[in-house]
Amino acid sequence: MKTDVLTNPIVRAAIEALQNGNRKTWSALFEPDAELYDDGSPRSLKEFTRDALGHERFTSIDRVENNGLDLAGAFHSDPMGRFSDILQVSALAWG
Repeated sequence: MKTDVLTNPIVRAAIEALQNGNRKTWSALFEPDAELYDDGSPRSLKEFTRDALGHERFTSIDRVENNGLDLAGAFHSDPMGRFSDILQVSALAWG
């Protein structure tokens, strides 16, 4: 999947880490108090990182909005198959 549509370099780095299952890079991009919401419900970022990276990924990014912070596209999860997903970013380490 191409990530060149991602205009925010830190968001691009996070999505590339997700796509590659790179937990170390992914984790380094988030503020320590970052919150993750899965279908609108709070989810532990630490648990998501452990469980999802290497098993979940975007198969396409169909829409990028909000200065590159909101993404929508097709997503694949090894245990759940393919579905549409939205990612909204607000707590990455802006360094």
